[in-house]
Amino acid sequence: MLRFLARRVALTIPVLLGVATLVFSLIHLIPGDPAQAMLGESASPQDVADLRARLGLDRPVVEQYGRFLRSTLHGDLGRSLRTNQPVTTAILERMPATIELAAAAMVVAVAFAIPLGIAAAVWRGTAVDHTATTLSLLGISIPNFWLGPLLAIVFSIELGWLPVSGRGTWSHLVLPSISLGAALAAILARMTRATLLEELREQYVTAARARGASRSRAVIRHAFRNSLIPVITLIGLQFGAVLTGAVITETIFAWPGVGRLLIQSIGFRDYPLVQGCILLIAVTYVGMNLLTDLLYGLVDPRIRYE
Repeated sequence: MLRFLARRVALTIPVLLGVATLVFSLIHLIPGDPAQAMLGESASPQDVADLRARLGLDRPVVEQYGRFLRSTLHGDLGRSLRTNQPVTTAILERMPATIELAAAAMVVAVAFAIPLGIAAAVWRGTAVDHTATTLSLLGISIPNFWLGPLLAIVFSIELGWLPVSGRGTWSHLVLPSISLGAALAAILARMTRATLLEELREQYVTAARARGASRSRAVIRHAFRNSLIPVITLIGLQFGAVLTGAVITETIFAWPGVGRLLIQSIGFRDYPLVQGCILLIAVTYVGMNLLTDLLYGLVDPRIRYE
């Protein structure tokens, strides 16, 4: 298991290096002078030159890249141009809110999708299956930037049941988590149904039933367990999509997370903070892929020995 872990961790190092390189390239791919764009067209040449020196943009690109990598390894992502606060500190202050929202969205997705997918597979071709398929299609088709305002209008403005924005109590979390988790629940339910149907056709399920296992035990203990690999893959990969989708959801519901911080930083042209937020989202995505690989080895020991 340790060799399996070490091999998977080693494979992520080039990916993380590529992510850091792309994030560094962000400020250099912007048309024109980034310092001029930050200060505006009315800024004096001296102010632009001072900002370029402050950001290190007056140095050779190779030297800038080396300094960026060294600073990133030490957790130093620079300072916000708007607040002069360290970028790392600003992001860490917003991280708990984003983690809370992402975790709640994943819980909503799994809680709805897994039972729905299992029911659709077990009662294939019945009204249960048709209802589950219809709900899945609706969840995939409705984007969260439309679903979020719709939920706010119905449950906050019209009915007054839930707060429309902010963060504080569990009631503030309900609408953003549903808005963010709906699409993932739809995709996960379809994947659960498809993989479980394949396993239910296998002979070991029939053999389990012949040995006296109940239908529910044969489905959950045997068939569903063997169908978990694609489901785990989807959950792990979609967690990165949840973080990306949180940018929109946090903006709609004024949720004080990293996604909203990213949008605000873009509006203020705070490029160091933009770089830090994008780097965090990308590294989190890579980290979730690594965690997914490790979960493979726990669910199916054969993968560790290949």
